[in-house]
Amino acid sequence: MSPRSLTKSVIRQVPLLRADDRVADASAALVSAELPALPVVDPDGALLGIFGELELIEALFPGYLGALKSAAFVSASIEDVIEKRLECRFDPVSKHTNTEHIAAGPDHSDTQLAETFLHHGVSIVPIVDANSVLGVVTRTEFLRGLVERFLQRVDDSP
Repeated sequence: MSPRSLTKSVIRQVPLLRADDRVADASAALVSAELPALPVVDPDGALLGIFGELELIEALFPGYLGALKSAAFVSASIEDVIEKRLECRFDPVSKHTNTEHIAAGPDHSDTQLAETFLHHGVSIVPIVDANSVLGVVTRTEFLRGLVERFLQRVDDSP
């Protein structure tokens, strides 16, 4: 049985965010795409990074929140937090983009994607060829393929 890639068939084409898109517009695009994150490209169309759920939460909540072990003592309601951080809606999405090297090439291996998901904590991996974003593989789709393959092997084993 020749090994089949878990991910080659689940590369999903997605809308791209531009570095100068406003956070408010990027947030709407994120929800509309029904994905946990979207690729962000620079003015030349090259991958800059990703903007997703975590980056939006970081944009909306004060920076010190990440340093706390618990925020239970902070009594502000979500409406208060949003009101205080509402100005971030005008920020360019590039200000809040995760720019870690999290992309894979079109010839990526499943092991490379597993390592990226494990070590970088991202929810998508953009697939890039010659600085052009071909699409993304989501952690959910990767996991689904992994579980299907794992269970198939479990069922086939003595």
